[in-house]
Amino acid sequence: MAGRLDLRNEFWFVTMAAPDFPNPNCTRLEFAMNGPANRNLVFAADLGGTHLRVALIDEEGRIHAQRKERTPRDTDAAGVVRALVEAARSCASEKGVNSSLIGGASIVVPGTVSKDNRTVLQVPNLPSLDNIALKPILEGQLGWPVVLENDANAAAIGEMWLGAARGHRSVICITLGTGVGGGIILDGELWRGADGSAGEIGHTSVDPFVGPRCKCGNRGCLEVFASATAIVRMTREELANHPESVLLSEGLTAKRVFNAGRDEGDQLALDVFKRMGTYLGVGVANLINLLNPEIIVIGGGVVNGWKLFERVMRQEVASRAFPLTAERVRIVPSESGDNAGLLGAARLAFDDRARQDLQSPPKVTRKQT
Repeated sequence: MAGRLDLRNEFWFVTMAAPDFPNPNCTRLEFAMNGPANRNLVFAADLGGTHLRVALIDEEGRIHAQRKERTPRDTDAAGVVRALVEAARSCASEKGVNSSLIGGASIVVPGTVSKDNRTVLQVPNLPSLDNIALKPILEGQLGWPVVLENDANAAAIGEMWLGAARGHRSVICITLGTGVGGGIILDGELWRGADGSAGEIGHTSVDPFVGPRCKCGNRGCLEVFASATAIVRMTREELANHPESVLLSEGLTAKRVFNAGRDEGDQLALDVFKRMGTYLGVGVANLINLLNPEIIVIGGGVVNGWKLFERVMRQEVASRAFPLTAERVRIVPSESGDNAGLLGAARLAFDDRARQDLQSPPKVTRKQT
């Protein structure tokens, strides 16, 4: 591939050369717009606690248009819906994509979704969406069939389709972002549980007695130790004990903590990631003992600090998980990065459309006489 996406921009489009297409001077996006009329695209949206990422994706997982913006936080559900609809229309129109080429939409959210995939039940980091029937609302405004799913479930599907879990059928995906999510695939099938809420790995308890209170109401959840929010909180808690730290200035973020540890060897930053890795290792060991997966893929923004927490995480796993399963399982960082959820969302939309096509009666054309 002759080019690549520039992820530094807030808004970008695919401009890679496509020598495998009929015209070697044509970009993939231009070919998609001017090529065969039957090209299929879906709109995928990954609604995170911090960022809203959207894209137009084809059946081979190629991203044709992509956008990233801040998630509307200080608003009601109507504001979130409005942001999704505007992002979809902008994504389709700014490069002249005919809406008839878009076969559906898939929206993934950082929380639990009803088993019928119609309603957002609970989103600790976006409480305005709690108990909102998002699927029919968006179908009414977009005019496309909509799939609604948990974001970590979608990330797991994305990694199994085109990422680090390719070729595996027993997969756990842990996403470390504003919160901590989880997706579980058993024997090639997404495991949603009896009520659709399976995989809430971030809300398993790893320090139930003295751990901090989580937004879900529990105490000592993995999320309060292994998320980007937790990185910032743990750093603030220890600032007074590290007067030499470069992190004493204002504007503390998880990215700043990571940069301080990686680039400057800041002891406070290193200690925070070591603590984070310890609790993550406890959570991962529990998953290994419980489900015996082939592979555990760890993604989300916090995974950028992989080298700062990997060693202590693996130490905890080795000391707590059963030796045979701990030695067998692969624990790896995501290959799809921020796009894992979008790719999984797209795969879900294509699969849903295929099911709908199978259920629809064939069209009968009356022969003209």
